[in-house]
Amino acid sequence: MTDNPFANNLNVIQSRWPALATELENISAGSNSLQVSLAEGGDSTLLVNGIQLTSRHNRHQEAQQQAAHITNQAGVFLYGTALGDLQQELLTRQSLTRLNVIILNEFIFVLVLQLIDQTNWLSDPRVHLVMASEHTEIQAPFVVATAELMLASDRNRAIRERLCSELEAGNVASRLETATANLLPRLAQNRHYWKNDAQVQSLFNTLKAGQEAYVIAAGPSLEQHYGYLQQCKNKTIPPVIICVDTAVKALLAHHIMPDIVVTVDYLIKKHHLPNELLAKTCKLVYFPMTHEDILIDFPGTRYVAMNNTQMFQSIRHELSADRLYMHGSVIHPATDLAVKMGATDVVFFGADFAFSNQKTHANWEDGEIGISYQQATDWTFNVHGEKVPTLPNLTTYRIGIERYIQQHPAVTFYNTSKAGAVIAGTQDYPESRLC
Repeated sequence: MTDNPFANNLNVIQSRWPALATELENISAGSNSLQVSLAEGGDSTLLVNGIQLTSRHNRHQEAQQQAAHITNQAGVFLYGTALGDLQQELLTRQSLTRLNVIILNEFIFVLVLQLIDQTNWLSDPRVHLVMASEHTEIQAPFVVATAELMLASDRNRAIRERLCSELEAGNVASRLETATANLLPRLAQNRHYWKNDAQVQSLFNTLKAGQEAYVIAAGPSLEQHYGYLQQCKNKTIPPVIICVDTAVKALLAHHIMPDIVVTVDYLIKKHHLPNELLAKTCKLVYFPMTHEDILIDFPGTRYVAMNNTQMFQSIRHELSADRLYMHGSVIHPATDLAVKMGATDVVFFGADFAFSNQKTHANWEDGEIGISYQQATDWTFNVHGEKVPTLPNLTTYRIGIERYIQQHPAVTFYNTSKAGAVIAGTQDYPESRLC
């Protein structure tokens, strides 16, 4: 570590990325809440808020191991700047023509610029430096300075969330594979349902011109909108109400009858979705793994659907039901159904992807479905800029919706929840349009 390298580092950044240099210079003059100390072993590193930025034993070997996760690609995205070791390691590759270095914590980056000479990698013409907040999506192939997943600043949190979700995807796929193997007998048990029921594509393009679709999830903020939903059938063109399974009880308790119920989770039973209280006009959209408890006496018409997972590979030759978008939660096929039915305005109710008002679900006791809100392990921002508790899987579900929204620019998506997580790509639903 040298005495005062900040000026030299900043000069290089100024020459290459002047706007970023100005921002970093302002940060250096300000204050931050980082608690920093030196951690020493075979090497030395910085301990930031109790987290080591790198190994304190062999930083070079650690960088080699991290870089080995990606092959010799011409372009690589590096998320997190750490102490510069990973940048130096990647730049030794002759095949590398572009290294995109994405800053996850601007305060840590400035701190390192003040302590360590970084001019070697900053000066390399293959390097392109940018703040993570300038991006809306992660890019591949990528490698991550892993400590900064825990240390990402608030402004760069959206990219951090996507990185964590992507890194967890392998574990999720493994768990799904195990679940699929255990549930294959249920496919056979349900054959007389999915072979004879209507198929979901018969619902496509059935909405009237200008008819809105309300997609009702079970987040706590749903409780703020019962009055609106009770009156919505009085509209000149009433919306179609598409309800996820765990929100059915909440709606029925307030005399709101959904038009369509969507169920996906093979663990959902009549305790969660009380069939006997639904009208005969209510439709059920389900996947072939649905528990027979839901199917056996559903009063209305059943429509079978599939998705792109391996779970249904063995029956694709028998079942031509169309596929609905899936990214881990029932809200994804419910949203896709609304769009495929012809909605150009989709309005989310209770799509919180977070725990608000000290609850996890509307109309359910805390902990009655899944864990208690007190067991939240993460947080996200709501519309008011407040931090609200959440779980990594809820963040992954939200990211799936955000990506779906981005892929459907012809549809306007509205979010009525202000207490839950911000959903990128949605608009606030005007209260004047709420019935």
